Amino acid sequence: MPSAACYAHGMESAYRHCEQLTRASDKDRFIATLFAPAGKRGPLCALHAFSLEIAGVRDRVREPMAGEIRLQWWRDVLGGERSGEGAANPVAAALLDTIARFALPTGPLLDLIEAHAFDLYDDPISTLAAFEAYAHKTSASLFAQAARICGGESNEATDHAGLAWSIADLLRKFARHAARGQLFIPVETLERQGVRLEDVMAGQATDGLAATLAELRAEARRHVAAFEAVLPQVPRAAMPALLPVSLVAGYLAAMERPYDPFRTAIEVAQWRRQWTLWRAARRYASIMRD
Repeated sequence: MPSAACYAHGMESAYRHCEQLTRASDKDRFIATLFAPAGKRGPLCALHAFSLEIAGVRDRVREPMAGEIRLQWWRDVLGGERSGEGAANPVAAALLDTIARFALPTGPLLDLIEAHAFDLYDDPISTLAAFEAYAHKTSASLFAQAARICGGESNEATDHAGLAWSIADLLRKFARHAARGQLFIPVETLERQGVRLEDVMAGQATDGLAATLAELRAEARRHVAAFEAVLPQVPRAAMPALLPVSLVAGYLAAMERPYDPFRTAIEVAQWRRQWTLWRAARRYASIMRD
């Protein structure tokens, strides 16, 4: 088999692996990719699979140093080192091919790795500004790169999309983070409601904690509103990359009824999420620019 054919076959397999990984671990983004042209679905899944690999390092290691080593491997791959190892890893191979095909800047991808290095430790996030910086380097960066693949770019919409998604995501994962002694809710927001950090780590669902979570939900809604306000300025081609934002309201609504943040799973039925994405695709396309 000619080398070009071998490479094409290897890439097809690598992209298929990324699609399977995204479908299994991030169904929301996987469904959103289905609204993209067929030739861009694989690259979008390559980007999302990379993010899943990086964000999941904490769950796969017992000690921070082991996680740092894994993250350094990805830094080396993006830096042009470990080419043989990168080619043998389906996520890395598909990501590098995507970077080349769509001229993606590697700086934001390296920033994403750097931000997730914070996840390896149990240090709390001190301020809302620090959390927003984390969200910009993780979720907002992911939205921006996905938009670039689809034909858009990093802009105000991708920033607000990333912040809204990050807040909703941290609230959904609050119980899991707290169970392992990790806290992404800014300490300053807890202190403003008179909540002690040790009480949160002890699993005490106080009125102050409920007020803090409500404050963060309001912040997420503010970013959703800001995202919607600038959407008419965004090229329609970027629509599939931004679709997941439409799910934020549903996740936040699931937290409005009385619930125990340490024990209640925050879920929205898959059929409802698919319906929301379909409706959002039609609505976004009608207001975004050509």
